[in-house]
Amino acid sequence: MIHRARMSVMAAIGVGAMFVATQAFAHAHLVSSTPVDNATLAAAPKTITLTFNEKLVPAFSKFELTMPEHGGMKVPVKTAVSKDGKSITGTPQSALTKGAYKIVWSAASADGHKMNGEVAFKVG
Repeated sequence: MIHRARMSVMAAIGVGAMFVATQAFAHAHLVSSTPVDNATLAAAPKTITLTFNEKLVPAFSKFELTMPEHGGMKVPVKTAVSKDGKSITGTPQSALTKGAYKIVWSAASADGHKMNGEVAFKVG
């Protein structure tokens, strides 16, 4: 009887561990960016694209563009999530000048988990 109870507890722990592991891998992770992190570009990009490993919830997925050398000044950018739901594309509302930029993103996947990150690049 004790052996059977112990086996039931061990099975429940194993199922619980698998559930937690599945949940941990359900977050949206950045898999690529254009421009790539820490790139130095000769010409300013006309669009910025962040690509993730899974579909995003558009209402909770976006990015901002800032200029760290100017006190974190925000650069107006219009963003949209792609039709397949795995990319966020942004179009700066004016031409980017020479200098350092930081893309500060937040992305939520269908399971409700929100991830945040940054990508830096320079123009000129």
